[in-house]
Amino acid sequence: MNPPIAAHDLGRISYREALELQRRAVATRAAGACGDAIYFAEHEPVLTAGRGGQEESLRVPKALLRARGVEVVPVERGGDLTYHGPGQIVAYPILALADLPYGRDLHRYLRDLEEVVIRTLAGYGLPGSRRHPYTGVWVGDRKVAAIGVAVRRWVTFHGFALNVDPDLGHFDWIHPCGIRNLGVTSMRALLGEAPARAEVLARIRDAFASVWDRPVVEEAPCLT
Repeated sequence: MNPPIAAHDLGRISYREALELQRRAVATRAAGACGDAIYFAEHEPVLTAGRGGQEESLRVPKALLRARGVEVVPVERGGDLTYHGPGQIVAYPILALADLPYGRDLHRYLRDLEEVVIRTLAGYGLPGSRRHPYTGVWVGDRKVAAIGVAVRRWVTFHGFALNVDPDLGHFDWIHPCGIRNLGVTSMRALLGEAPARAEVLARIRDAFASVWDRPVVEEAPCLT
């Protein structure tokens, strides 16, 4: 049997706390002290700016964001501005690329993250798809999941944010991922009601397991 991937739901956690946890997890994975893992989380409203972040992708004054307690956090992942907030499921895979079926192929890894979301949505009858040249998952012309990753010592971190039931009005603060001509949606908007978080998490775990042909097991985090 292929080695399992540990999965752990952090629940509602601050973005900065999750970011620090990821960095520690990458170090322990790269050192061989822990195995592969996927952390799931939900955050209070926050904007993150990847390596390709552009000032013009912000649509509102920073003073307005500060008044609402919303930070803009620069991070190591690729991409532009992204929103995280309540009602999303954010997945942070901490994986050694060399141990995946195709090895150190970052582009294939991104396609696999998209495939995980596409299979999860298919379980609800939603036709998720890719939209070249962008990274992420779409239903029609609206993005339902944003993806941005980083790699350190060939170990992945950051990941994807699936819009289950966020406040879609918060996306008006930015041009999501720098894209100006396409919209954003959520599972609630597409289905008429939001599926339960626990149910969506279970389907995401199953999708990861099927994409990589490895069992994904609920397990406490290893952070030595």
